[in-house]
Amino acid sequence: MPSTATDPHSPLRDDIRRLGGCLGDAIRALDGDQAFEAVESVRLLSRQARSGDPAAAAALRDRLASLDDAGALTVGRAFAHFLALANLAEQHHRVRRRRDYQRRTDLPPQRASYDEAFTRLLAAGVSPAALHQTVSESAIELVLTAHPTEVNRRTVLQMHAQIAELLERGDQQAQTPAERQHDDAELQRIIWTLWRTDELLRRKPTPVEEANGGLLVFESTLWDAVPAAMRDLDAALRRHTGTGLPDGAAPLRFGSWMGGDRDGNPNVTAETTRRVIWLARFQATDLLWHAVDRLRADLPIRSTCPALLARTGDASEPFRALLHEVRSRLAANRAQAEALTHGERRIPPGEARPYRDAAELRDDLALCRTALRHDGLGAIADGALTDLMRRVDVFGLSLVRLDIRQEAPRHAALLDAVTRAVGLPAYAELDEQARLAFLLAELANPRPLLPTELPLDEEAAADLATFRAIAELPRDALGAYVISMAGAASDVLAVALLQKAAGVRLPLRVVPLFETRADLAAAPAVLDRLLEAGFAATPTPGTEAERTVEVMLGYSDSAKDAGRLAAAVALDDAQVALAAVARRHGVRLVLFHGRGGSVGRGGGPTHRAILAQPPGTVQGALRVTEQGEIIHAKFGLPGIALRTLELYVTAVAEATLAPGPLPDPAWRALLGEMAARAHRRWDATIRHDPAFVPYFRAVTPERELGLLPIGSRPARRRAGGGVASLRAIPWVFAWTQTRWMLPAWYGVGEALQWAHDAGHGPLMREMAREWRFFRTTLAMVEMVLAKAEPEIAAAYDARFAPDDAKALGDALAAALRTTRAALLQTLEQDELLQDNPVLQRSIAVRNPYVDPLNLLQVELLARYRAAAEAASPTLVDALAVTINGIAAGMRNTG
Repeated sequence: MPSTATDPHSPLRDDIRRLGGCLGDAIRALDGDQAFEAVESVRLLSRQARSGDPAAAAALRDRLASLDDAGALTVGRAFAHFLALANLAEQHHRVRRRRDYQRRTDLPPQRASYDEAFTRLLAAGVSPAALHQTVSESAIELVLTAHPTEVNRRTVLQMHAQIAELLERGDQQAQTPAERQHDDAELQRIIWTLWRTDELLRRKPTPVEEANGGLLVFESTLWDAVPAAMRDLDAALRRHTGTGLPDGAAPLRFGSWMGGDRDGNPNVTAETTRRVIWLARFQATDLLWHAVDRLRADLPIRSTCPALLARTGDASEPFRALLHEVRSRLAANRAQAEALTHGERRIPPGEARPYRDAAELRDDLALCRTALRHDGLGAIADGALTDLMRRVDVFGLSLVRLDIRQEAPRHAALLDAVTRAVGLPAYAELDEQARLAFLLAELANPRPLLPTELPLDEEAAADLATFRAIAELPRDALGAYVISMAGAASDVLAVALLQKAAGVRLPLRVVPLFETRADLAAAPAVLDRLLEAGFAATPTPGTEAERTVEVMLGYSDSAKDAGRLAAAVALDDAQVALAAVARRHGVRLVLFHGRGGSVGRGGGPTHRAILAQPPGTVQGALRVTEQGEIIHAKFGLPGIALRTLELYVTAVAEATLAPGPLPDPAWRALLGEMAARAHRRWDATIRHDPAFVPYFRAVTPERELGLLPIGSRPARRRAGGGVASLRAIPWVFAWTQTRWMLPAWYGVGEALQWAHDAGHGPLMREMAREWRFFRTTLAMVEMVLAKAEPEIAAAYDARFAPDDAKALGDALAAALRTTRAALLQTLEQDELLQDNPVLQRSIAVRNPYVDPLNLLQVELLARYRAAAEAASPTLVDALAVTINGIAAGMRNTG
C-alpha cells in the first residue's frame, strides 16, 4: 500500500506487524505453543522494562537466565529473525518513500535526488554546461570488499530478497483480494522456510567463495539497477541542461578487493586471483549473452542501413544475424572464462572468436544502434539496446576491476631477495635515498632484473607469483595495486619496479594507502617526493588522459590508532595537504577513501560524508570502499541500489561544483587542539592503561567472535598482541555487541567539554552551523551515542569485568555521560537525534528486541566461558545467534 499523506510511516508499521505475525505463526506451528509463549513473554517483559518498569527488568533477566540452552537458542533466533525482518521492512519503506517523491506532485523533490540537487546547483549559479560536463565526466568507482562483516548466509539473503519482492507487490493499488491472499500464503511459506533454515555459517569461506558471494549483488540487482540509474540520470540532465548523457559516459563503475586483497590473508594466492577474475568474467559474459539473446528475439526486422547489410550480407533479418554473431562470440568468451575458472590451461576450441575486450563488443552493438537510427527506429535504439551498451560501458567483460593489495614490507623483502641473488647491494640495507636512486635507475634500465634461478622463501615466492599473474591476466579485469602500510616514496616505486620485472606490459596504477595518524601526517611529504621523482600513475578509468596520482586513505586503522575525532581531523588535514602538493606539481589527485561500514571505521551516510570532504579535493573523481554487510544494505534491493547510485552522483557533483567555503583558520586551530586532547585521552586509556586489554577481552565477546566463520581473513595481522594487532573490524564489532560503541565516541566528550570550559562554546556552535566537516563529524557521533546503551553495557561489566578493572568500566561510563552532555550542549539540543525523528523512532522500535539478545548473550557468554571445551553445540549456536541478532539490530557489525 502506498504511503498516506497524513502518516507516511503507517505502511512501515503495517509491514513490520505483518512480518512479525508470520514469524510468530511459524514459531507456534513448527515449535509449539511453549516455544511461542517463551518468546512472547520475553517480548512483553522487554517492552515493559523499556517503559521504565524495574520489576519487569528484573523479571526479564530472571526469565532469560532460566532458559536452558535449547530454549535460549529458540528465543535468540526469534528475536534475531524479527530484527532482520524489521530491517527488511525499513529498507522497503525507503524504496516506497522514494517512489512517493517521484510520483506525487504535492511533495517536493527528495533531498539529494537528481532533480533536487541539479535545481539547487543551477540556482546557486552553476551553468547548465558546467553541470552537464561535471556529471558526464565524473569518475566514481565503488570498490566492493569482502571484509568479514556480512553475517548472513547467501541462502538467507535470497529469502530476504523474495520477501522484499512480496512487500513491493503489496504496494500495488490494483492488487485484487485473491492476489493479496496468494501473496500472504507465499510470505508465510518463505518465513516458515526461513525459521527452519540454519542461518549460521558453518565454516569459513574460501576467498573464491567469498568473491562468488560478493558477485551475487551484480546478478540480483546491479545488472538492472545500473542502466535504470543511467536512464534516470540521462532524463534529469535533459530536463536541467537540455542535453542527455553522452554516448559512452559511465559516471559510475565498480571495483573489487575480493580475491585480490592479500594484506594479512595468506589464503589469497596468485591462483585465487586468477580464479576470481575468470569467475567474474564468466558471470559478466553470461549476463551479456542472455541480454543479447533477449535483444535478438525483439529485433526480427529488416534494414536498409548499408553498414549493417555489408556486415550481414543477404540475411533476411540482419539485426538478428548480427546479434547471432555477437551472441556466439560471447559464448566463446564464456566458455573460455569457465575453463580458466576451473584451472584449465587449454581453452576448448570453438567456431566463434571471443571478444578481445569490451570495446570490440561495443562496436558491434553501436553498429546495431546506427542501423536502427538509420531506419527511423530511434525509439527502439534508445531502449534495451542503449541499456545494454551502458552495461558494457560500466561492467565491461569483467563486471568489476580487481585491485591487488599487499603490505609494503613484503615488497621490500622480495626486492631484498632479488638484489642479493643478482649480486646488487642488499635492498634491505639501503636507506630511503639509496632505495630511491636504485629504483629509479632500475626502472630506466632495459635489462631484465630477475635471474632465471631465484631462491625465495614462501612469502617472497607468493608475492612474485602475484606479479606474474598480473602480467598474464586481462588488463581490463584489473584496477589498481594498493600498498598498505605505505610510509615512503620507495614503497610506491618498489611496486612499479616489480611490475616491470615481472613483465607487466600495461602496469597497474600504484596506490599508496596511508592508515595511521603518523602515516597520514607524513603522506604529503611522501607524495611530494614521488612527484619530484617524476612518478604519476596512469589515468584513472573514466578520467581525462592527464597526469594523475591516486592516494588511498585508511579510515578504519586510523580511527583505531588515534580515536574517532583525532583520526577524522588527521584525514581532513591530510587531504588538504595532499591536494596542495598535487596542485603544486600540476597533477590531478584522486582520493580513494577506505571507509568502513560503522562510524567507528569512518562509515556513515554516503551523501553527507562526500559533502564533508575538504573543498577542492573531490574534483569529479572518487573511489570509495563498500564493505561487508554494507554491500547488501546499499545494493541488496533494486530501489535501494538506485537511490545509492543517485546519492553518489549528486554528492560528487555538488562537492565538485559547490564545495563550500574554506573553513576559518580559527575553526581549524580550535579543532586541532580538540583533536590533540581527544587523542591523548584515547592513547592514555587504550594503549597505556594496563587494565584496558584485559577489560576489553573480558567484557566483550571479542574472543567468541571466532564462532562466526564470516570471512576468509584472520582477525589479527599477527598472532598474540594487544589491541594494536587486532584488525579494526573485530575491534568495532566487539564494542558494538555490548552497546558501548566506544570506538566512535571515546575522547570526543573530553575534547568538547574542554572547549566549553575554555569559553569556546560560541565558536564551536558557529563551526557546527557553517562547517560541513565539523557538522558531519558531530552528527556521526550523535548517531552512535543514540545507539549506545550504558545500562546494557553495565550488565556485561557486572558479570565479566575483572575486579582490578571495574574502576575502568566506571570511568568509561562517566566518559559516555560527559560525551552526551557536551554534544547536546554543542548542538543546542535537549535530546539526541532531535532533528532526525525517523532514525530516533527506528532505534526506539528496535531497542525492546535488541535488549533481550544482549541480556541473553551475557548469560550465554557466562555459560560458554565456564564450559570451555565442554560447551555443547546448542550453547555455541545460541551464542552465535545472539551475535548475529545484535548485529542486525544495530544495523552494522564492524
